[in-house]
Amino acid sequence: MSEKSTQPLQVELNFEEEDVPYEEEILRNAYSVKHWLRYIDHKAKAPNNGVNLVYERALKELPGSYKIWYNYLRTRRKQVRGRIPTDPMYEQVNNTFERALVFMHKMPRIWMDYGVFMSSQCKITRTRHVFDRALRALPITQHGRIWPLYLKFVQRYEIPETALRVYRRYLKLFPEDAEEYVAYLQEAQRLDEAAQQLAHIVDNEHFVSKHGKSNHQLWNELCDLISKHPHKVHSLNVDAIIRGGLRRYTDQLGHLWNSLADYYVRSGLFDRARDIYEEAIQTVTTVRDFTQVFDEYAQFEELSLNKRMEQVANDEDASEEDDIDVELRLSRFEYLMERRLLLLNSVLLRQNPHNVHEWHKRVKLYEDKPEEIINTYTEAVQTVQPKLAVGQLHTLWVEFAKFYEENGQVDDARVVFERGTQVEYVKVEHLAAVWCEWAEMELRQQQFEAALKLMQRATAMPKRKVAYHDETETVQMRLYKSLKVWSMYADLEESFGTFKTCKAVYERIIDLKICTPQIIINYGLFLEEHNYYEEAYRAYEKGIALFKWPNVYDIWNSYLTKFLKRYGGTKLERARDLFEQCLDNCPPEHAKYFYLLYAKLEEEHGLARHAMAVYDRATSAVKEDEMFDMYNIFIKKAAEIYGLPRTREIYEKAIEALPEQNMRHMCVKFAELETKLGEVDRARAIYSHCSQVCDPRITADFWQTWKEFEVRHGNEDTMREMLRIKRSVQATYNTQVNMMAAQFLNTNSGAAADAGAGSGSDAMRMLEEKARQAAAEAKQKPSQTTSSNIMFVRGETQGGSKTKDNTVVNPDEIDIGDSDEEDDDEDEAEDAADHAPEGDSAAATKTDAEGLIMKKLRFEQKAIPAKVFGGLKPSTQQDSDEE
Repeated sequence: MSEKSTQPLQVELNFEEEDVPYEEEILRNAYSVKHWLRYIDHKAKAPNNGVNLVYERALKELPGSYKIWYNYLRTRRKQVRGRIPTDPMYEQVNNTFERALVFMHKMPRIWMDYGVFMSSQCKITRTRHVFDRALRALPITQHGRIWPLYLKFVQRYEIPETALRVYRRYLKLFPEDAEEYVAYLQEAQRLDEAAQQLAHIVDNEHFVSKHGKSNHQLWNELCDLISKHPHKVHSLNVDAIIRGGLRRYTDQLGHLWNSLADYYVRSGLFDRARDIYEEAIQTVTTVRDFTQVFDEYAQFEELSLNKRMEQVANDEDASEEDDIDVELRLSRFEYLMERRLLLLNSVLLRQNPHNVHEWHKRVKLYEDKPEEIINTYTEAVQTVQPKLAVGQLHTLWVEFAKFYEENGQVDDARVVFERGTQVEYVKVEHLAAVWCEWAEMELRQQQFEAALKLMQRATAMPKRKVAYHDETETVQMRLYKSLKVWSMYADLEESFGTFKTCKAVYERIIDLKICTPQIIINYGLFLEEHNYYEEAYRAYEKGIALFKWPNVYDIWNSYLTKFLKRYGGTKLERARDLFEQCLDNCPPEHAKYFYLLYAKLEEEHGLARHAMAVYDRATSAVKEDEMFDMYNIFIKKAAEIYGLPRTREIYEKAIEALPEQNMRHMCVKFAELETKLGEVDRARAIYSHCSQVCDPRITADFWQTWKEFEVRHGNEDTMREMLRIKRSVQATYNTQVNMMAAQFLNTNSGAAADAGAGSGSDAMRMLEEKARQAAAEAKQKPSQTTSSNIMFVRGETQGGSKTKDNTVVNPDEIDIGDSDEEDDDEDEAEDAADHAPEGDSAAATKTDAEGLIMKKLRFEQKAIPAKVFGGLKPSTQQDSDEE
């Protein structure tokens, strides 16, 4: 018996020569893991039986070695790789795992490898038992390594019941992974369970999504799930869940209402869905939500109608009831579309019920529906609170009353107005508008006395005096100071009252100090129409005492115009006093008109010297831009009254007072006047005086005028003097420009002084260079002191007829005359200059040429104009003829 048993052992223990050293080491160190692993590495390339035998011998000696067991199991799994799951070797590996777990049942890696290996064999029950045994054997802190493999296993195969139970166990340990469970349930079409889990997640305020979803997004997923699968979700009350979301998420009402209606549509409860849509459009408060719900509602009605029409069209046995049903659906759809604007208006009013403009729009939508209009107005005036109103609340009362008036119910309109006057408006103007509209309605009804009584009621003094702008008091208490009400009261009294009552109204307005300049003017016109002129003037004076400039301008204008129109010059002193009072504090922008009016009065009814004094005062009292026009008027009037010589003083004063731009024009006019009077020297002196402020580069027209003057009335010396002055003025302006440039350079060099000493030297170098250039130009020009005559050069010399070498260009050339004879004389002078011998001096040549030119100069003698003598008549017939 022993021989038979030892024989196979002897066969298995046949060692090769390479194994002998390893066997000897093992005999010496049988419990050393290192020596066994060295032996196993040596036998790695040996046949499977050889390496397995070494592993088995090692585990017999060291059954508690995790390293040997792990490597052994890995090796055994490699040996069965590529074989079919029914191969017997798989069962041998399973037995090896079972043997390993006897000692390694606390090692999660062994359990994980065993579970994965069993999953690959498609043995579901045994695999499930392995994972369950692993969860029971391992501590709970290591379950997190087993569960992912377990879940992957149950998801791999269609075993929903097993998967559900596994997931439920898993969620007890890891409830934060509920979203994965919901996703699996949706894939497995277990929607009822998925809805329950989602509802539980949404109700859990402490739940945090691993996918970053908010509670609101999860709620939308739940709504979509339960609304789109009504036949598969039975355990939840869908209506209650969605309505709870409506109360909870007020910014997504449109989507939630559509989800609830969609649930009933998919459930086949169309009438219930229609009720949901109607409830939604009657409760949403934003235009976005309304648009979402209305579009879904319209689409639902349209699809329902089309579907029903297709059924009737395809049904050959369609009855009359089917046609009636189609007509009903069509009417329902049309009624929905007709109500769109009205429903949208309702949304805006739910958004802000105090929006007056939207209430007016709602009334317009109810056109041709009187009952609805009355109900709308009634609801509006009851809903809108004055302090919260957006818009003008009184317009609702006014339009409400006008609606009754247009339909012939005047008594009802009066009742509406009566109630409208009792509302506590925010502003007094709103209450005043209601009273005025009420009075206008009475006028349209020809009830003039009633309108006057209404205005008396509106303007009645309260029991105690209050300030108009005291907002702590009601608007009814402050109405008595409303200018709008008083203005209409005055208009009604003018039209339908007596003189006495109308005057009392105007006086009351003035006493309350609420009048405007227009009220004063109207009062004055009213008194003038009834021939109470002095009363009118007193009214104007009251208004003048109440107002200041510039508001009093219109009152003074009307007062003075009316006074002059009535009295003219009969009450001259009184008129003068009025003008003096008006002009006492009159601002310059309004002074011109009154001064001209005052001067006109003096001209027509007063003394000429008084008129001149008024004009003189006006020249300094008006605005600066009106002074030039005022001086022109003054000069014109002075010339008409006293003659032209008396205007010299005015011209001199104007030249001193006017700014440079206007002063130039005034100087030119003054010089022209002196020229007409024959005072050529005075005119030349005026030109010379004005030239000091005339830059030749800018005011070329002035210098051209002076030049033409000298050509007509001057001689060679005066022309030369004019050119000298021109060069002097130009040099002055150039010097000023150079000084400004030097200051600018000095400023820049001073700012950059810290950068180095070179900057200052550069600025000085530039100034020195400019000085040298100026000196060189001065040398090139002929000296003015040595030249005794000015050279006149023909204009043709610049025309290009001569060669460039012979062309002489004089920048100060003047044209003495245009006649052919003068041209011939000039040609003779030039010829004489050209043929002069070389030894003659240049001065003699110029003298001959200029002498020929001066022969043709003629000085005319003109008679003194008659305007010089003013109003005096000519003493002789000859003078009269000349005039």
